[in-house]
Amino acid sequence: MLRWLKPVLALLSAVVLAWVLNTKQGDVPPVARLLSPYQGFWQNGETAADFPTQQTLHLPGLHQPVRVRFDDRRVPHIFAENDHDLYYAQGYLTARDRLWQMEFMTRVAAGRISEVVGERALEYDRFQRRMGLPFGAENSLREMLKNDTTRLVLESYSAGVNAYIGQLSPKEYPFEYKLLDYAPEPWQPLKCALLLKLMAWDLSGRSDDLRLSNILSKYGPEVTRDLFPDFPFRADPVVPEGTPLDFRPLPVPPVPAPFAAAVSGLVPSREPDAELGSNNFALAGSRTASGRPLLANDPHLQLNLPSIWYQVQLHGPGQNVYGVTIPGAPAVIIGFNADVAWGVTNVGGDVLDWYQLKFKDADRREYWHDGRWKPVRRVVERIAVRGRPDRLDTVLYTHHGPVVYDHEEKVFNQQTPIRHALRWTAHDAAGANEVLAFVKLNHARNYQDYDRALRTYASPAQNFIFASRTGDVAIRPNGRFPLKYAEQGKFILDGSDPRQDWPGWIPMSQTPRVLNPARGYVSSANQHSAGPGYPYYLGWDYAPWDRAHRINQQLSHMRRATADTLRVLQNDDLGLNAQLMLPWMLANLPAVSAASSAGPTAAATAAATTPAAPETAARRLLARWDYHYGPDAVAATLFELWYQDLLRRLWEDDFGKQATGLEMRFPARDRTNHLLLSEPASPWLDDRRTPPKETAPDLLAASFRFALDSLTRKFGPMGPQWAWANQKSTDINHLAQLPGFGHTDVWCGGSPGSVNATGPRNGPSWRMVVDLAAPVRAYGIFPGGQSGNPASVYYDDMLESWRTGQLDELVFLQAADENHPRLQAAWRLEK
Repeated sequence: MLRWLKPVLALLSAVVLAWVLNTKQGDVPPVARLLSPYQGFWQNGETAADFPTQQTLHLPGLHQPVRVRFDDRRVPHIFAENDHDLYYAQGYLTARDRLWQMEFMTRVAAGRISEVVGERALEYDRFQRRMGLPFGAENSLREMLKNDTTRLVLESYSAGVNAYIGQLSPKEYPFEYKLLDYAPEPWQPLKCALLLKLMAWDLSGRSDDLRLSNILSKYGPEVTRDLFPDFPFRADPVVPEGTPLDFRPLPVPPVPAPFAAAVSGLVPSREPDAELGSNNFALAGSRTASGRPLLANDPHLQLNLPSIWYQVQLHGPGQNVYGVTIPGAPAVIIGFNADVAWGVTNVGGDVLDWYQLKFKDADRREYWHDGRWKPVRRVVERIAVRGRPDRLDTVLYTHHGPVVYDHEEKVFNQQTPIRHALRWTAHDAAGANEVLAFVKLNHARNYQDYDRALRTYASPAQNFIFASRTGDVAIRPNGRFPLKYAEQGKFILDGSDPRQDWPGWIPMSQTPRVLNPARGYVSSANQHSAGPGYPYYLGWDYAPWDRAHRINQQLSHMRRATADTLRVLQNDDLGLNAQLMLPWMLANLPAVSAASSAGPTAAATAAATTPAAPETAARRLLARWDYHYGPDAVAATLFELWYQDLLRRLWEDDFGKQATGLEMRFPARDRTNHLLLSEPASPWLDDRRTPPKETAPDLLAASFRFALDSLTRKFGPMGPQWAWANQKSTDINHLAQLPGFGHTDVWCGGSPGSVNATGPRNGPSWRMVVDLAAPVRAYGIFPGGQSGNPASVYYDDMLESWRTGQLDELVFLQAADENHPRLQAAWRLEK
């Protein structure tokens, strides 16, 4: 008997070990399968030579042959005889390069990450569903499928994606599927709609209603109105002030009695980044060398690998268009054709409101509205969790929208009679069809086509810039905006009062707009859409004026501009905030003395000199600074840390959560700068937590010492290591935060406040310049590559050009058999 024990134990150990090595264990992938030379990650290795230069693919569902040419950046140029095949081929080729990214992003939007990574993503998935992203996507899809054009586009694109998925065996799965140990699922048109809602969340999902209501409750309306005004002191609106209206405005709803919302801690913790933005600008032919318009666009989004954008050329009946799209979304979103070019920046209007509800009782099956109890619609969300039983979450819906919670599970089950419902334009779909808008833009030939195309575009609201070969330049903050009374939605609204409901919409024909202004250019950089003379309330909190003003300042001086002139402007790194504030900060910083220094810095100690020496050197450095945020700029590092700590010291005692116990926000930078420059006796300068009464010089001195000490501890004595690129530390991470598959500490300049708005995690995700001369010529780059495969040379081959501010000339073909020196492959797709 004993002689069998050892072999049995050995066999059992081998079986257990094989199971362990072939099964995902927590965050550890199935090692044996991942390392297998037959189906593991080795199969994902790819060189430029592995890409076929000639081949014919037989794909089910095609109607006619499709020809595809690939250039040296592996951009597909698709030539199809009909629309079905055109979008089918777009879906197939995009999936070939970016399948994992496409599907992962739709899982993010749908709240389905727990299916892949397990319980740690459960709260994230709950939040996505309670915010109503899947709800809004389903509403949008129903609307889009009513239209013959978009139904064909979505179904054809989905069929192409599925044709690629159907060809894959497990060994051919993209690397991330193998590492995370799951398989791709069939693509559906709903996934395209989910991607649109994810963009809506990133670009319009942030709000301060809850924070401002807390401020209003603590400080009252006069202080709130003073520190959080609806219009800034410094402004350069998208539509220039004085632009005449070409419509008769609708009556604005009357302002109801003030509502005192309950002080709340229910502030979403997963809000989009406040630094997301973009630039676009267009010059009339009167200011260009060719006599034809120039157009530029650089949307500022999170910098990831694989890149957020995918380049493509689509040539089919009635269209020949080039540009970028989001992998998983059909058509071209930002681009050009032979006649027109267009681009987008985020509007940032107030299109998301919170309503305080009163439930009848702890069961929360009825809520009070318009003088009566109304039923609550209850939707049970089933969330699949890897390795665990499915979890159920009941989401409550009122006529406003879903009731959103953003807390851990223990709070979900508390019985509380007051909650907040969400009203958001991304949930509304009637009359909206964003895919149709882009398809029509792709076909556009003139301003009238552009105007018609945008009539169905709703969310997220964008500043659509436009230029045409015939000479028109235009811009409009376009989208679906609720018709509101002034400041409606700036604070929490009364969910029981019908006068605080959205009564309707601003007509699409009455959104702010300008065509061929006398100044010869149009632009936007997320600033206020229009001046105080515009008759409707669109919102109050927009990006500071810096980027917009700098762009307009430069455009106003341009004569005989070329595409390269606009490329240089896209890379402009002057900081107007530093130009405005630094002279005042230096002038009001108390004189340096050893006694005034709160202890010698490490730099001073290392230099064996007086404690005042580093401060003196820093003053001199700042006084000589030219306000440019180049990668080597030491002064930029010092100013930013000094200025940001000054803001913290100024406002933290009044609006910080630790000091007040409430979720609040600081006043905007424009209001803060005005206070510092023009209100030296302001009581807000005093730190209420300390006995002495602080003044601006006191705050400046403390912040200055803090900046020097912090940088010395981080980098050592003041020197080249204090370079702005080191302090800013721009990272381009893998989309799923997989270590080793991104680029950290990318050496580049720019700042969130300069035209080149490159920050630690956000920046120009696509730079494009189009010269509408005959023939049209265009240039573009994004920080990555066409491929989503980390083992491919095309995964990040554009990063160096992007980092150094260069652009590729884009290969815009007129025919499938055209010769071009940068073309490297030709494929044929057939039934």
